[in-house]
Amino acid sequence: MIDTLTTEAFLDALASGSATPGGGSAAAVMGSMGAALVSMVANLTIGKKGYEAVEPGMRQLRAESEALRTKLAAMVAEDVAAFDSLMAGYKLPKGTDDEKAARSAAIQRGLVLATEAPLACARACAEGVRLAARAVEHGNLNVISDVGVGVLASWAALRSAALNVRINAPQIKDRGFADRAINELNALLAECGPLSERVHDAVVAKMG
Repeated sequence: MIDTLTTEAFLDALASGSATPGGGSAAAVMGSMGAALVSMVANLTIGKKGYEAVEPGMRQLRAESEALRTKLAAMVAEDVAAFDSLMAGYKLPKGTDDEKAARSAAIQRGLVLATEAPLACARACAEGVRLAARAVEHGNLNVISDVGVGVLASWAALRSAALNVRINAPQIKDRGFADRAINELNALLAECGPLSERVHDAVVAKMG
């Protein structure tokens, strides 16, 4: 299964001639790395001299980032399943009118799944950006650069997931669903673009 592959095996699968795993799965991996780096900064702040006052907040941050990391790691396989569902629809026969109707319905169901999966990933990656914004405030200065890497990973993952929403949404006949997906996506991008820049700038400032 995709979610149990080693890093090397995952990269080999990503580079192969197979359509899955693809960009959606890569986005989930990037997002999980962003969350993991927030966890690392929290772990290297908890119990350190001079950071006693922020330890409760760092423990809470770690709990949230670890939950997010687990969620995003699971989305690697979820993206593959959604794409495979769509491809299965395209492979259905279309010789008769009934077959054409069944195929069209299956493709539409697949398109919805292939839009919902990266949209869920985008939501999770936005949370990764927000967690990094909390980490930069009180994280251990010795590893503050890792907050910067984490927020950049989460932001890149969000934008990557957004591409997978945008490629499928225009083909969905349920325009209400498609428009809601795009509107939510645009709101996440509008929030997290400036926020990720602020976190990055704060990291640079703290490194002197």
